[in-house]
Amino acid sequence: MERSVLQGLAMFRWVAWAWMAVVLGVSRHDLAHPGLAAALVGAALVVTVADTSLWRAAPWRLLGRVPVLAELAAGAALVTLDGLARRGGTVLTVGQSIGSTWPLVGILSAGVAFGPGWGAAAGGAMGGARIVSTVVNDVRNYSSTGVLSLTNTVLFYALAGGVAGYVYQLLVRAREEVAGAQAREEVARTLHDGVLQTLAVVERRAGDPALSRLAREQERDLREFLFGSKPATSDLGAALRAAAARFEDVFGGRVQVLVPDDLEVGRDAVAAMAGAVGEALTNAGKHGGAGRVVVFVDDEDGLFCSVKDDGCGFDPAATPEGVGLSRSIRGRIEDAGGRVEVTGAHGRGSEVRLWLP
Repeated sequence: MERSVLQGLAMFRWVAWAWMAVVLGVSRHDLAHPGLAAALVGAALVVTVADTSLWRAAPWRLLGRVPVLAELAAGAALVTLDGLARRGGTVLTVGQSIGSTWPLVGILSAGVAFGPGWGAAAGGAMGGARIVSTVVNDVRNYSSTGVLSLTNTVLFYALAGGVAGYVYQLLVRAREEVAGAQAREEVARTLHDGVLQTLAVVERRAGDPALSRLAREQERDLREFLFGSKPATSDLGAALRAAAARFEDVFGGRVQVLVPDDLEVGRDAVAAMAGAVGEALTNAGKHGGAGRVVVFVDDEDGLFCSVKDDGCGFDPAATPEGVGLSRSIRGRIEDAGGRVEVTGAHGRGSEVRLWLP
């Protein structure tokens, strides 16, 4: 995608330069310093050729700081010195500026390379160069039409840089979402013919009821992950009670869920918190042998949840984190902007504390 965007900018750069050369050819007799104007157009040609060569050799380097700043500097010099090349006092009233379009490529490149904020700032700076050009052109009487023209130039350049950066970010985000969906689809196809089928066979043929329940739970969790992991509800209490019921079915313990009645939580927060609590309950039953767990939720300072069990406990400082804790608990909560603490001691159970903003 980056190469396509840079190819479009390269084409725009050449078209803008060609138009600038046409303007110079048509208006050269009206210029006070046609040699200066020709030198400016020649300098723009050097930058255009250099950027085209860089695009062919290593296109991603065009979005580096040096090439972008060099093109912005060349554009600003072109816009500023345009006022010196033209007859005094005419930059706002007579003829076409030779530097109206080509500098726009540098602004668009800044937006693509550094984001919408920097793109807008680059456009504002280029608009400032346009104002400076009126000073070097010795404009003394700024009519309302002239002021409106300068304001329009500043806004146009700034808007172009900001929109370019914003649209590029949307394209990058869309590409990442498509790539993620394709990867998930590939994993789903692979697991559907392997792991899911195996779990289904284990569920049907296992003589141990606990093993059948465990296979059914694992199959359901895996299907939810592959085909949509977010809960259909925004009710955190219902999601936590469902996780507690799964713990009781699989491990036979008891879970007390304490949630404020008037709690309002977004779906993303429910998905993150319920998923993390479900993994904490699994760890309590699987590794801690817990018979009783308390899930406590509070919303006075953000969203807080405690999962405290009466299992065998462990020393978090002396025990490396497993995949369940590091990815399913800490990964979920930190991806949502929260944090996790784990406390415990041998023979005294453990507690997982979760915070979300």
